[in-house]
Order: sequence, then C-alpha cells, then structure tokens
Amino acid sequence: MNRSAPSEHPNADDQTPGPSSRDDSLAEIVAAVRDILAGGQGKPSERALAERLNIKRHRLRQALDQLRAAGELEPARAGRPRTAAPRRGDDLARDTNPVEIIELRMMLEPALARLAALRASPFEITRIQRAANTPPGASAGAVDLAFHKAVAAGARNSLATELYALIRQVATDARLRFSTSDNPSCPNRLRQRDAEHKAIADAIAARDPDAAEQAMRAHLGAVQRQILDRLGPGMAVA
Repeated sequence: MNRSAPSEHPNADDQTPGPSSRDDSLAEIVAAVRDILAGGQGKPSERALAERLNIKRHRLRQALDQLRAAGELEPARAGRPRTAAPRRGDDLARDTNPVEIIELRMMLEPALARLAALRASPFEITRIQRAANTPPGASAGAVDLAFHKAVAAGARNSLATELYALIRQVATDARLRFSTSDNPSCPNRLRQRDAEHKAIADAIAARDPDAAEQAMRAHLGAVQRQILDRLGPGMAVA
C-alpha cells in the first residue's frame, strides 16, 4: 500500500496561518512600541499609540502587558479610573458649605484627639498645651489653626493629618471663611474657646483618650452652634 509522502515544499509551514502568525504580529507590535519609547519623549496615551500604529486597542494592551512583564514599563495603576484626577481645594470650596465642613471636622477630629492621647510624644504634647492659649495681640484664627494642627500631628497618622489639612484649606477659602473658622471677636467667646482647647490638651497630656475625644467633640459642638447662628434661623444639624 502506497502512502502519501509528507510535503516537502520549502514554504509548507507558511501556507497555513495559525497561532504563530498571531504571535509574530504581536512581537512586531511590541518591537514598534519599544522603538517609540526609546525615542525619549515619554509614553504616549494608549489611544495615541493605537492610532500611530494603526492597531486595535486590545492588541496594543497585549503588547504593553508584555513590556510590563519584561520590566520595560511600570505596572498599570489599579483602582482609580484613568480619567479621574484628585480635586483641589479651590474646586472643593465651590461645591461645599460651612455646615458640611464642620460636620466632617466632627467626624475626624475627635478621633485625632483620641489618637493623640495614645501616641503623641512629650514634645508634641508640650506643643499642644502651648497652642491651647491665645497670647495677647495674636490672631485668634491663627492660634486656633495651630492648636488643631498640633493635635492632628500628635495623632501620628499621616493620611488623617493630610486629610485634616485639606479640610482646613477648604475652610479658609474666602468664600467660606466668614463662618467656618472659630475666630471669635467676642472676648468672652475667646476665653471660652481657650478653655475648651485647654480641656483637650489636658486630656491628651493625661493620656486619657476618652476624655480627649469627648473634649474635642464638645469644643466642635460649640463651633458648630456658632456657625449655625451666623448662617441664620432654620439651619439644622442632620
């Protein structure tokens, strides 16, 4: 019985397209992207790269994945959408109001005072205690900000401290300043505020987290009432 001999055509393998041709095409894309990156002008956007190479975006992503796997590209960022960007303080100031700001402060700062009572160093405690009093002729607003920043720093949570700094940055925007800062013009309110600050500082110095948290909550409650009084009747706390 005669058997058919295998084809000896020198290009037999080239006559049947298969996975190898797809791999070769991807290798060409990888090489093309590598050449573009070697140009020293940085990595273009995926859209720009795909248009420049005249390929589909999914094929480009496969090539980029290979370059990342080889360590030639940084890993893709996960979590945040590609088009998302953090909002700046001036953007936030346009979309918020004094009531929202004091509500957020009341969520965050009692926890910071609690942590400060547990974590603050002796130096940080001394700074908190010194910032609790308003010296004659000093700016009441600057003293208040220094005290609360000292408490936040004593909490030793860098992310929470940065979040607090952003809150106060928004609060001092000219569009909100008139009613968000605890900047009393009345001497009686100034003395009361200093007493509230001192109660917080004393609790932190005593390493009493419950008392520190409660004192901060009571202080911010007084600030909240002041803000609502300034904004006029009809304002209520949710």
